[in-house]
Amino acid sequence: MTKDFRFGKLSERRLEGVHTDLICVMRHALEISTVDFSIVEGVRTLARQKKLLAAGATTTLNSRHLTGHAVDIAPYVAGSIRWDWPLFYILAAYVKEAAAAENVKIEWGGDWKTFKDGPHWQLSWREYKP
Repeated sequence: MTKDFRFGKLSERRLEGVHTDLICVMRHALEISTVDFSIVEGVRTLARQKKLLAAGATTTLNSRHLTGHAVDIAPYVAGSIRWDWPLFYILAAYVKEAAAAENVKIEWGGDWKTFKDGPHWQLSWREYKP
């Protein structure tokens, strides 16, 4: 079975302002993934970050989303965005493989010790200064 996943117009808009290295990784991951996925958020305003903090959806105002160094992705299965953790683990393997192939240092929110964030991917703080 042949797959030909492509980002839709909304995902493409959500990549606007995101660091080109992270965009490259996401495009590569989509090419090799067996699970389709969408970009659900790229660059954020400080106002949005404050709302997310107040809602408990984040723990910081110092988000990599503010500088275009982070994206949130979600699996797209049978015409719907899904939030099942097993799907995030599958996607994580492809994103990590793509990042290694592109020689881009990334961090996954699903690997964090506290406040695990399956959709979140960011460029390394050490390698990519804001």
